[in-house]
Amino acid sequence: MEDQINNNNNKHVIDNEKEEKLYAHYDHSDPFARSRWTARECYDFMYRRRWDCVSQFYSRVVDGSLSLSCLFSSPGSPDERESRCAGFEDLEAVAEATGKHRQRGGRWARNTFRIGVAYHGGSFDGWQKQPRLNTVQGLIERMLGRFVDERKAQQLKERSLPVEGCTNVAGRTDKGVTALGQVCSFYTWRKDIKCDDIEDTINSAAPGKLRTIFVSEVPRTFHPNFSAKWRHYFYIFPLSGGDKPNSFSVSKVNNLLCQLEGQSLSYRMFARDTKASRSIGPPTECFIFHARAVEARLPCTNKVCGEEHKVMCVELVANRFLRKMVRVLVATSIREAAAGSDCDALLNLMDATCRRATAPPAPPDGLCLADVGYREFRKEDCLIH
Repeated sequence: MEDQINNNNNKHVIDNEKEEKLYAHYDHSDPFARSRWTARECYDFMYRRRWDCVSQFYSRVVDGSLSLSCLFSSPGSPDERESRCAGFEDLEAVAEATGKHRQRGGRWARNTFRIGVAYHGGSFDGWQKQPRLNTVQGLIERMLGRFVDERKAQQLKERSLPVEGCTNVAGRTDKGVTALGQVCSFYTWRKDIKCDDIEDTINSAAPGKLRTIFVSEVPRTFHPNFSAKWRHYFYIFPLSGGDKPNSFSVSKVNNLLCQLEGQSLSYRMFARDTKASRSIGPPTECFIFHARAVEARLPCTNKVCGEEHKVMCVELVANRFLRKMVRVLVATSIREAAAGSDCDALLNLMDATCRRATAPPAPPDGLCLADVGYREFRKEDCLIH
């Protein structure tokens, strides 16, 4: 009886401790600490925006009726620069990235296809295949099941598994994140498969939400992730909407981001949901080639958005990105710009001891994987200069 009473008392004490637990904010020691938003203020400011207009714009870019370049010029079909930012690379770059390839027999005698796809983030539950969720990978692999060779199809049936293709991808995108130049690969031992067959099959899966940009045969050694030399992300942040007025300068955000260019730095403070083994050391280091921000106008022609809206466009190109790194960088840059911090504020946060030093991730609705590169990075491939 006494043991039961003690257990109940201990449980009561634990419950009280949970109720009284306080989540302290990071103690910034710089002169701008008092003017810096709290995590809750950052979250409210980010999410109370006109994200419906951004989602509608990305939807029209995915279906091909608009392009990213129309943010900085009149709407129309993609120009030459836009084409380079949408995965249209010659096969020589891919061959150079994958090394020399010689014809071999046996298990090496298979056909590998590089597939570039565009999809609307708001229409899917992210890239990675998950049970009972509408993911991009799950949909594409189901459609590629018709191209699986007979031997593999029989093995899958014997194991009571669905006959689906198997893809590798350049980078998994979260729920809500759009892609205009995502790259994946698929292989089969069938010799009668043509690139046009794969393109038509994927295009028929979800018209208006998923579109094939290109399909090409590549060497067996090609891997969309390990062969890539850089990733190109684009973020659109609405400057209108919300009950809190804009209190930051886009030029200030640009100055903060420019300090990150040309350096290999550890971005562990700007990552979220990473494994403990990837929280320190080389796995957290990234080299940013290009980081810019500029104000633009978002063309909205539907009844929901009405007239054009002012937006801030952020463009980032790096050899790799950590999980949610782009969204945290965007949110933290806005927070530091609103606080009037020095231009090296983002660099100083690299030495922080807790990830609460950086802002919560910006909404996924504004993020877009614009391209994946397999040749050396060139500044002229960017949209913001």
